[in-house]
Amino acid sequence: MARHLITSAIPYINGIKHLGNLVGSQLPADLYARYLRARGHEVLFLCATDEHGTPAELAAAKAGQPVDAYCAEMHAVQAEIARGFALSFDHFGRSSSAENRVLTQAFAKRLAEEGLIREVVEQQMYSVADGRFLPDRYIEGTCPNCGFESARGDQCDNCTKQLDPVDLINPRSTVSGSTDLELRETKHLYLRQSEMKGKLSEWIESKSDWPVLTTSIAKKWLNDGDGLQDRGITRDLKWGVPAQFDGAPWAGMDGKVFYVWFDAPIEYIACAQEWAAATGNDWERWWRTDKGADDVTYTQFMGKDNVPFHTLSFPATILGSNEPWKLVDYIKSFNYLNYDGGQFSTSRGRGVFMDQALSLLPADYWRWWLLSHAPESSDSEFTWENFQQSANKDLADVLGNLVSRVTKFCRSKFGEVVPEGGTWGAAEDALIADIETRLRAYEGYMQAMDVRKAAIELRSIWVAGNEYLQASAPWTVVKTDPAQAAAQIRLALNLIRVYAVISQPFIPAAAESMMAGMKTDDWSWPTDLRAALNALPVGHAFEVPEVLFRKITDDERVEWQERFAGVRG
Repeated sequence: MARHLITSAIPYINGIKHLGNLVGSQLPADLYARYLRARGHEVLFLCATDEHGTPAELAAAKAGQPVDAYCAEMHAVQAEIARGFALSFDHFGRSSSAENRVLTQAFAKRLAEEGLIREVVEQQMYSVADGRFLPDRYIEGTCPNCGFESARGDQCDNCTKQLDPVDLINPRSTVSGSTDLELRETKHLYLRQSEMKGKLSEWIESKSDWPVLTTSIAKKWLNDGDGLQDRGITRDLKWGVPAQFDGAPWAGMDGKVFYVWFDAPIEYIACAQEWAAATGNDWERWWRTDKGADDVTYTQFMGKDNVPFHTLSFPATILGSNEPWKLVDYIKSFNYLNYDGGQFSTSRGRGVFMDQALSLLPADYWRWWLLSHAPESSDSEFTWENFQQSANKDLADVLGNLVSRVTKFCRSKFGEVVPEGGTWGAAEDALIADIETRLRAYEGYMQAMDVRKAAIELRSIWVAGNEYLQASAPWTVVKTDPAQAAAQIRLALNLIRVYAVISQPFIPAAAESMMAGMKTDDWSWPTDLRAALNALPVGHAFEVPEVLFRKITDDERVEWQERFAGVRG
């Protein structure tokens, strides 16, 4: 048994996220966590809400609430939606926690002691119309590198180039749309990332097994233009972790808070502290290499827009502290999921949001489609036609149909027990050999986090069972050789239990239904497939489960396509 720490990029608190956000981090992280648990490993799976910065302030103001009350309410909403999608977090924390405040300030103090923080008097964009300094994310304009017209003041989402607001062409406030911006003097703390370039480069070069998407973005930030730049880690805001240490304001930093991108990744550690406080567990054995974390494998999941901060800024914080913190071992990054010929848009309400998805269909429909179409090697696109086809063919026709016809046929011919009689022959041996090969491939893809390939292999295992039933035709054999038909159905009933076990990471609710139908709680992994296909003995009772997956109608598809094309109401 190995120990695995898993984190998914923490979502902003400002509103409910769309399916593109879900498939870019939380859902594949859950898939991996569930698989590792199923194989007997010890897993700590953490996520949280990212609650600081201007996004929270503006969303709270729009909702007419104090920002702390708004964040508490939205954390509860996001936690409930996560439960709806069966995301198996060990803890779902908050970056506004006391633990994160203390830890963020402690990291800043350590970095200062190591000579990695400097004070900078700088010119910063001030919006006269808004009466405030504007954080980088709330200034938009044209990217000087690629010409993208909606580049933010900290980064261009199109080319991923790191930017400063003064770099933008025709900058404007995203708060009010005003172009009445002027540079005013302010003082801030900077993390001297440039001093860490050598260590970071050496560390990234050592990760030869990382996805190309991850390393290419990291190296681009390290080496493009002037290379890795020092980064401001404070902002002129009221809501956030105060720029203090040892309980006192940092000299000259009164009224300033740490930049959300400095404190948000630190919440991964603080989240473990929150979990430990709630459960009585030991968080240090997961995060401190001097307390046993050197034998932990740490994997992060995120969209490609989050890669620069997780490959450079957060590691610079960890390495720069010169303390025995656990560094990430593997970063699984994803491209974007687009929506029906365009992009998901939170502001325009274009696309399906997580709460809306759950109001239409159970989570397993969405989990299966999103994971089997995960944007790993390139951007992928959600279309209602493809969603309907995948749900109807993969889930209803292949898996659901096998479970339904096997259990119903057995009930009608042999009763609701595993039947006795007959022996397995060449056809059964061939099926076992085929599934054994495919199962080992599936395990390999899951271990390697090749999500789409794993889904393809899992579906092929379902198909193999259907093809066996079609060829062996127990409903015909029973007329002339009931004992042989009993042997075929005995195998098929045991196959349903195996399908439940291996499908659970993808479709946990359906797996629970299959297992309940087989009246067993034996979730042991089929490392020995032949033995696993004898786990339900002759005479073992079962019941016909409810229909696992109903088909999506053409009328539903058309109605949903029209409903989610416009503005979210």
